[in-house]
Amino acid sequence: MSTLTDPSVDHAIQAIIAGSSTDSTCTTDLAAGPWDFDIRPGYGPGSSMGDVIPTGAPRQGELPAEYREADEAELHDRIRAAKATLGDRVVVLGHFYQREEVVRHADYVGDSFQLANAALEHPDAEAIVFCGVHFMAETADLLSKPGQSVILPNLAAGCSMADMADIDQVEDCWEQLADVLGPLDEPDADGRVPVIPVTYMNSSAAIKGFVGRHGGIVCTSSNAATVLEWAFERGRRVLFFPDQHLGRNTAKAMGVPLDRMPMWNPRRPLGGSSAAELAASQVILWHGFCSVHRRFSVDQIDQARAEHPGVRVIVHPECPMEVVDAADEAGSTDHIRRAIAAATEPTTFAIGTEINLVRRLAAQHPQHEIFCLDPVVCPCSTMYRIHPGYLAWVLEELVAGRVPNRIQVSDDVAAPARVALERMLAAKPR
Repeated sequence: MSTLTDPSVDHAIQAIIAGSSTDSTCTTDLAAGPWDFDIRPGYGPGSSMGDVIPTGAPRQGELPAEYREADEAELHDRIRAAKATLGDRVVVLGHFYQREEVVRHADYVGDSFQLANAALEHPDAEAIVFCGVHFMAETADLLSKPGQSVILPNLAAGCSMADMADIDQVEDCWEQLADVLGPLDEPDADGRVPVIPVTYMNSSAAIKGFVGRHGGIVCTSSNAATVLEWAFERGRRVLFFPDQHLGRNTAKAMGVPLDRMPMWNPRRPLGGSSAAELAASQVILWHGFCSVHRRFSVDQIDQARAEHPGVRVIVHPECPMEVVDAADEAGSTDHIRRAIAAATEPTTFAIGTEINLVRRLAAQHPQHEIFCLDPVVCPCSTMYRIHPGYLAWVLEELVAGRVPNRIQVSDDVAAPARVALERMLAAKPR
């Protein structure tokens, strides 16, 4: 039985700092407001703090002092009042990994693609406030109606995984593959081209646009196998980016041998592989990863099994292959939620995904014991940049008739990116 009644990660971190909790956190900087880090280059404190942020990554301007200095209760009241004033003119979307103080104000909670689709259900809303990260707001803009404004409360909320595959690197990779494999748009006698590019939803609009221009497709963690089947019907091999682990875990489960999944490191000629290895490949994996899911380990699973006999271990497919292999099952955030909701008997769950979602699930399902595989409290650095102070600010700006932090994808990128998304929507499981 769960004893967790407060799902707030912020409260947990403040208790650790105050010494009233024996838990540990990856950095005490998480106790500060994210505005303390907005003017510095970097992803901020949390799981991605060691990742190198690209030059020119978006920065957030200074948040007015009234929002920085307001306490949790005041911000809650201001957000609620602004939403009441705006009514149906605004829809607030909250990602599963958002802090509890933000999620409580969301009209919809889900993963990135579920939320983009939720925005479609409000074509008359003037503004979509996306409490997530930059690529998610871009996807919402791609799918929104003309005239709708998509707003990201903190422009510094990027994604280190998405940033690991930038458009220049991907285009260079494409050129090098053409040197090895020949013209990439010419089908063989079976009607299949040498390479089909597949990008995970967790990528920039520019990358989605590249995929759309080159006959490729987008995938989510829920439909990656269906998308790979689609791609193999059309190409001899797949170039999968930016997350190597989702690509490897999905292809391995489909029977693709590991020795036919070379890694592409954009900093090395031919990605660090030989021409022969690339020619023999079935899936070329981009050298990217999620820093949240890379924290999980087989040792953590072994410890969970030793301390909780009969524990059910579920991890996200962005985890390393050995972690997925050691778990009882792997699946998307929505799979994890549904698996817990479907358990009819009290069960102990060890979950390998972002701590905000795990704590929320534990509070929602007190009949089960639910805990995070990683005992260290270390949320997604960039999701944690969305603070209720920023949500209050953007909503009150909208009340005043101003549109802050609007995310817009240029038409030349948006058109092919939509094609790649439409292909994904049309690809149905067999």
